[in-house]
Amino acid sequence: MKQFGLTGYPLSHSFSKKYFAEKFLRENIKDCVYDNYPLGSIGDLPGLLRDNPDLCGLNVTIPYKETVLPMLDTQSPVVSAIQACNCIVIRNGRLHGHNTDVIGFERSLLPKLKGQHDKALVLGTGGSAKAVAWVMEKRGIPYRYVSRKPVAGGLTYAELSPSVMEQYPLIINTTPLGMFPETGNCPDIPYGALGNRHYCFDLVYNPDETLFLKKAAAQGALVKNGADMLVIQADESWAIWMSGQPPN
Repeated sequence: MKQFGLTGYPLSHSFSKKYFAEKFLRENIKDCVYDNYPLGSIGDLPGLLRDNPDLCGLNVTIPYKETVLPMLDTQSPVVSAIQACNCIVIRNGRLHGHNTDVIGFERSLLPKLKGQHDKALVLGTGGSAKAVAWVMEKRGIPYRYVSRKPVAGGLTYAELSPSVMEQYPLIINTTPLGMFPETGNCPDIPYGALGNRHYCFDLVYNPDETLFLKKAAAQGALVKNGADMLVIQADESWAIWMSGQPPN
C-alpha cells in the first residue's frame, strides 16, 4: 500500500485527506492511502519517515514550507528560487522538493484578474507569500509585501493609508488570519479604502467567506477564496508523485 499525506501543524483545518479519499474512491485507486501527519516540530520529520517506510509523498503546509528545505536532497528550480516547498517526493529514502502552490495560485487567480489589477499587496511573508510573489514577477505585476514588522522593500500594516490602498488594486492574503476556527480575525487593513477597482484574493478556504473577503465584498471589491487553488495544487502534487516530473 502506497502512503501519501500532509504534514504541518495544526492540521485540523486541512481539506487534503478528505479530497484524496474521495479521489481514490472516484477513480477506483485501491493501493493508495492519504493521511494527516501533524508534527510539533519539523525536527520530527525523520522519525515520521522512519516509522512510515511506505510513504511515497508528502504535502507540506504551515508552518514548515520553509523550514523543511534543509531536509531535502534535491529541489525543483521553483523551490530553489522562492525557498518554499509544499510537495515532497520520497524515493529510495531521498526527499525531492517541489512547489505546487505556484501553479495552484496562478491558475486560480487569472479568471478574475483584469488589466486594472496592475499592482499588488501581498499580505504576509511566509512560504505561501513567496509563491504568490513568484507569480507576480512572472506576470509582470509589481508588488510589495505587507507585514507587522518592517521588511526590505515592504510595508507595515500601519503604513496602509487610503492613498496606498488606491495604488494597489490587487490584494492577496497569504496569512492564516480568519481561518477556522479563528473566523473572527482578519488582516488589519483599511477596508473602507477598498472599492470596485480592487480584487481581494484569500488563500484561506475554510470558511468559504473569510472576514477579509466579507469586508472587501461589502466595499464592492471582487473577491475569491483559496478553494480552487487547493484543488489545483493537490492535483499537481498527485501528478508529481505519479510521474516524478515537476510541472514547474
